[in-house]
Amino acid sequence: MAIRERLSGNEAIANAMRQINPDVMAAFPITPSTEIPQYFSTFVANGRVDTEFVPVESEHSAMSACVGSEAAGARTLTATSSCGLALMWEELYIAASCRLPIALACVNRALSGPININCDHSDSMGARDAGWIQIYAENNQEAYDNFVQAYRIAEHKDVRLPIMICQDGFITSHSVENISLLEDDEVKNFVGEYNPEAYLLNDNASYAVGPYDNPTHYIEHKRQQTQAMINAKQVILDVAKEFKELSGREYGLFEEYKLDDAEIALVIIGSAAGTSKDAVDKLRAEGVKAGLLKLRVFRPFPAEEIAEALKNVKALAIMDRADSFSSQGGPLGAEVTGALYRAGAAVKTVNYVYGLGGRDVKVENILEVFDALKEIEKTGCVGESFRYLSVRE
Repeated sequence: MAIRERLSGNEAIANAMRQINPDVMAAFPITPSTEIPQYFSTFVANGRVDTEFVPVESEHSAMSACVGSEAAGARTLTATSSCGLALMWEELYIAASCRLPIALACVNRALSGPININCDHSDSMGARDAGWIQIYAENNQEAYDNFVQAYRIAEHKDVRLPIMICQDGFITSHSVENISLLEDDEVKNFVGEYNPEAYLLNDNASYAVGPYDNPTHYIEHKRQQTQAMINAKQVILDVAKEFKELSGREYGLFEEYKLDDAEIALVIIGSAAGTSKDAVDKLRAEGVKAGLLKLRVFRPFPAEEIAEALKNVKALAIMDRADSFSSQGGPLGAEVTGALYRAGAAVKTVNYVYGLGGRDVKVENILEVFDALKEIEKTGCVGESFRYLSVRE
């Protein structure tokens, strides 16, 4: 039976962690993810979990401790944001290359500088090539559901990669919504016990973590890592299918919203998808064939599936809540455009950077984007292919 609750996104994540009952949590506080280890530490103190909670002196130390405990054979997790994730940079690559299925709750926040504590995706997008699976949530329910599915994906024998479950700082992390929690036993049975094949504390087998890799083997190990990310795509879908049977809630690599006959559309990640759906609804009521693709899984990047879903769209806006500073737009823009090009799709694209540092994104802002798409569809001319939304020039 579902448990109806009213929780913030951070509380929802902390409750998912409690239900999973991991072996180790190592964490250091940073806004806006601080509440997650704070809530979870109360579960530890009250004996509601068996977890060893490790308070460390920095985020680099947090991920270092996670690497050590996961390598020893312990199911391990952490949470962080923004500059905390950046301080973990070195260890993120180590965790992925050592094939350690650590789970990280990333509460998205702008990277400094200037100093800013509000939402954009520059932190997790900056780590997009570190080898971590990345799954994004639109709302609190999705944040909870994604974390419940996380270990089933990361620990799968064909994957064994760390996973980052992302939600928008303050917009979802501190906002309270009605959500449905699974029963504790349901989560426990769904996630299952962690039984790694190789780990440092196994007395019966030799095992090395993080050895020196010379040129005769390094590229083969990177190829194996890449194959694990390729495998993760099908595992994500398989786990989502099982989760639907348990919860009734359906997930895929992305969500198609009124996209079947859409002539103009957006691709977007995170909480602004909800605002964009309202804009789509308004345009549909006016007879405009507008649609939306909300990307849930950014790593592995579902290029072929995205291209197939968008092949009949005439004009497309790709919305980035991060700038790659390439002078060509954001990371999502580059990857979606590349996917369409490789698929031979004749879709005219424009890339918008929006919402940096927590700038509000309103329905009228999204309608401005759709107005631009109408003009592109009408004239066949894209014009400036990289634009900023709602900027005082």
